[in-house]
Amino acid sequence: MAESTKRADAQRNEQSLLAAAAAAFVEDGVHVPVRDIAAKAGVGVGTIYRHFPTRADLIVAVYRHQVEACADAGPALLKQSASPHAALAAWIDLFVDFLVTKHGLAEALQSDDAAFQSLHAWFLDRLVPVCAQLLEAAGVRADVGAFELMYAVGNLCIGADKDERYDVRRMVGVLIRGLT
Repeated sequence: MAESTKRADAQRNEQSLLAAAAAAFVEDGVHVPVRDIAAKAGVGVGTIYRHFPTRADLIVAVYRHQVEACADAGPALLKQSASPHAALAAWIDLFVDFLVTKHGLAEALQSDDAAFQSLHAWFLDRLVPVCAQLLEAAGVRADVGAFELMYAVGNLCIGADKDERYDVRRMVGVLIRGLT
């Protein structure tokens, strides 16, 4: 059933499930019991399985939902920020949030499950153009491309939660300031 033809309560349940699952994945990993996700969302376990027949379906939906939110934020930030450079910095901050908080998703996405195979390419197809638009609007160095910047930010995020002496946001800030 298309998103626009779902009943309003079904859409609300699905959004609640995605938010609850995302929070549970961050706290406990993607293997968190489905009953825990249902409890966080305030729905029954059957409701989860009606929307997402398998755990892989739920993981993919959470990942896609988070990527879409990050992609949608780019143009919105360009409209509401004080400057294009401020919009770029704010978007990169959202991107860092996405990368740092998807611990369990990364593990699942590296599995051999066919449901996850095309997600990385889709992630790039969806987010690289947004980053490119922000880079162009900010008028930053022409020798830095969107993919390259996203890759660098991703590498800076590796191990962000492993050592309290490492401040990923500070290091990403250094990188972003270096773009001008």
